[in-house]
Amino acid sequence: MNPGVQWLTLLYMLLAGGVMGLAYDSYRVLSLNLHFSKWLNAAFDLLYWVAAALFVFRMLYAGNQGQLRFYVFLGLFLGVWIYFLIFSVTIRHFVVMLIQSVQYVCRLLWRVLVAVIGLPLLWLWRFVLGILRLIGRMLLSILKFLRWLTKPLWILPVRWMNSWLPRLKANPWIVKSSRFLIKLWKR
Repeated sequence: MNPGVQWLTLLYMLLAGGVMGLAYDSYRVLSLNLHFSKWLNAAFDLLYWVAAALFVFRMLYAGNQGQLRFYVFLGLFLGVWIYFLIFSVTIRHFVVMLIQSVQYVCRLLWRVLVAVIGLPLLWLWRFVLGILRLIGRMLLSILKFLRWLTKPLWILPVRWMNSWLPRLKANPWIVKSSRFLIKLWKR
């Protein structure tokens, strides 16, 4: 293997180490700000390491067809170390700012959605409810008026039943029958 390929592989591994550090910092800030549950955090950890291994292998394959040498590990270590020395704090602040910006935009979109769709639907609901209440009150008034008009037709049978009902309750045959039915019911 010629030195040009070795230096290119070292450069790829430096880049891969920096990208791994960037991904790790971004993931760490996201998991702290979004408060993932423990099992979800563990699943994302596993996903991070699988993605990092695949990325490093892809970079190694692009550099020297996957040959594993000492300078590969040195390049990865130096890439991660340089990233954490120089860029880590800035990237973490940037990711926090990005999360806050996304949250702000989501809240703004939600407010716009509520103003554009929610409020008209609420007004429509209140309008339909008001119309239904008005129709209900009108029907109730019509029914009261009909009851007042038909009162002579149903008040006489009710009065007749009121005079006839106490006599019916006192009938000995009815009293015996009702007692018998009550005894059957209690069994």
